[in-house]
Amino acid sequence: MCTDCHSSEYESSFPHPNHLRFEPRFTCMDCHEGNEEFAQFQFETLQEEFLQSVHSEKHSDEFTCWMCHNPHTYHITARTGENLAETIQYDNEICLSCHSDQSKMGLLSDRQIYDMMNQHQWLPNQRLHFKSVRCIECHARTSDTLMVAHFVQPKEKAVKLCVECHSQNSILMASLYKHIKQETQEKQGFLNAAILSQGYVIGANRNTFLNYGSLAIFAMVLLGIGAHAVLRFIYPKK
Repeated sequence: MCTDCHSSEYESSFPHPNHLRFEPRFTCMDCHEGNEEFAQFQFETLQEEFLQSVHSEKHSDEFTCWMCHNPHTYHITARTGENLAETIQYDNEICLSCHSDQSKMGLLSDRQIYDMMNQHQWLPNQRLHFKSVRCIECHARTSDTLMVAHFVQPKEKAVKLCVECHSQNSILMASLYKHIKQETQEKQGFLNAAILSQGYVIGANRNTFLNYGSLAIFAMVLLGIGAHAVLRFIYPKK
């Protein structure tokens, strides 16, 4: 109900009186903390991570959950079977709603917003990366227990090593593909299907059985060449 979060006066008339806009605003924890019904989401751990994030440390109480998650329109994308590209776009728009809008940024800081393309000029294929991964993949510390990381770190600690994503132990498997990976393992027991069906990440899309198979074939080829060389040495042509 609206009045679970708002004053009873919100039901009396519409448009609502202006003075209601200055009421104290609830946070996620006011409803979700210690609530067994939502235990799977680990709100307490989310809160701990958020309080360590650069957003909370720089802006303290001025930066609340609602800065990123509009209580009236926000919906979960990380735990759904929706198109992954839509999840990436939706989540990135949350970040860009401030980081590309000077009027919103000005509510918390006097500094000018960055030119995103210029700030990420070191990144190869910028547009493809922005389309394929979320900001938090590089700017938030991954968590083993949380589905979505909330520990946003200073820009100096952002991931800049290609191998962090483009390897068999890709950090994407612990963040962007985490939910898909878990679902795939439960249903099919095939780890790489999680990303093979959603996108291709160079260096990360590996299948252990194919790796071993290719090594076995390579070993057999070397064995064949070696055997052929030995036989030619023992039985030279006359």
